[in-house]
Amino acid sequence: MTTEILIPVCDSAALEDGGKGVRFPVTAGGEDAGAFVIRYNGVAYGYLNRCAHIPIELDWNNGEFFESERRYLICSTHGAVYLPETGRCAGGPCRGGRLRAIVVIEKDNQVFWQADEYVRPARA
Repeated sequence: MTTEILIPVCDSAALEDGGKGVRFPVTAGGEDAGAFVIRYNGVAYGYLNRCAHIPIELDWNNGEFFESERRYLICSTHGAVYLPETGRCAGGPCRGGRLRAIVVIEKDNQVFWQADEYVRPARA
């Protein structure tokens, strides 16, 4: 039986609803990668920072993941849009795809993420 390890990302107050996300480094499938957390409708969500269309980072500027109306996450390169609460593609070239979710837990005014078989803590 494995122990669930929670890795700190940021203070809960750092995530404004529909605002900037917080990026953090991970290892995904054995490769260095990035991930992010955002807040939408009061809930924190985490995803691998990799578009389902073409594996490139989504944010157009560090932490800018939402489109102008703050309803969808958007890939700055090709305009693929995703539902913030599920990561499912809502339009654009990502058709049928979804972002790779990362388990996020909030407790004691802190946001943490939890590693799994594919997404692990960043290599030193």
